[in-house]
Amino acid sequence: MLSPLTLGLAALAASSEVAATASAPEPPRIALQSRKTPRGHVTSLRKRAAKAIGVPLDDFFLGTDLQWFGNISVGTPPQTVSVVFDTGSQTLEFASTECTSCTQANKWDPAKSSTYVRGSRTTTISFATGVGVDPVVDDDYVLTLRTGTDTVTVGGVAAPSVSLFTIIDQTPKFNIDPFLGIQGMGGRAQGFFAAVTKAGLPSLFSLFLTPHTVGNAELIIGGIDDTKFKGDLIFADQTGGVDWVIPSSQITVNGKTTSVLKKKRNIIFDSGTSNILFDTQTTEAMYALISPDIQPFPAEPGAYGLPCSKIAGLPATIDLTFTSQAGTPFNLTIPSEELNVGPFASDPSTCQTLINAFDGLELVGGSLLKHYYSVWDVGAQRMGFAPNGE
Repeated sequence: MLSPLTLGLAALAASSEVAATASAPEPPRIALQSRKTPRGHVTSLRKRAAKAIGVPLDDFFLGTDLQWFGNISVGTPPQTVSVVFDTGSQTLEFASTECTSCTQANKWDPAKSSTYVRGSRTTTISFATGVGVDPVVDDDYVLTLRTGTDTVTVGGVAAPSVSLFTIIDQTPKFNIDPFLGIQGMGGRAQGFFAAVTKAGLPSLFSLFLTPHTVGNAELIIGGIDDTKFKGDLIFADQTGGVDWVIPSSQITVNGKTTSVLKKKRNIIFDSGTSNILFDTQTTEAMYALISPDIQPFPAEPGAYGLPCSKIAGLPATIDLTFTSQAGTPFNLTIPSEELNVGPFASDPSTCQTLINAFDGLELVGGSLLKHYYSVWDVGAQRMGFAPNGE
């Protein structure tokens, strides 16, 4: 999920954060046996991974793959908190028992933590992208947060006095969430990630996101699992600072491009968003190469769709071209099966399509990332990709 107010939240939280350094240790290359990790538990891969931490991820599936989430622990004694590990934000926020509008079960109880320090400030944050595939309309994704600090534990590594935000109010759009909150994993090390880096782990993490039919998704903090991808990782410079951004030279759709799609652009990679978002001109240029039947859906500004009877088998392969650190171009591909994200709730005969129009934002999310093993190297300010070894 991407928030236009993320920088403000990061500034509020900055007092207890530890900055990452470029001299972080080299990442261990993890050689694991293929296996399923028990769901709902954080596991430590210390013996084989030089203290790398593995977090099993569940897939929030609602007709399409939406978000991948796993567990951390907060407080003393630790209370389990389920979060989306979100590269589109920088801070930790989760629902507390103080939030009467939060419908999730097992909300975090600050009264049960002896190390929790309640902050005196509250703030409101609105999101530019939401939980599901529907566009944000009239600020319908809004959280009210309270500052605080507490111990955060991941994979047995405890980070004391981490700045965090407890959710004390939320808009109804968040009520479908099966998780309690969001752990930001932006391009600067903050919170528990900064703490584990300070403790000696390399300043990077890897994501193995998979379709729900495959499962066994995982986050690895401080390492790379060679068994989860095919071929070699290709690295590209990330240029976005707190956002994960890679410059792109062109977009092609079904092997074709246009003058609009050849434009250079800076694309954000956001693991907390499922659809892809581009400005209106780019969005409509892409759809023009797929089908004239794809039209704006007036009830949800920014969304597009077509009759569900016409979408099956429609070719819609999207290639995004980037340049590697070695200076060679490479493509990241969104396959045709990602085009259909399911029928609109207000009109089940019309199926929503993958690309949302959002002027001023160019972003790809889970619909691309679930086809690649991705490495997010904070210390070296680069990203690596290889096809998933599903």
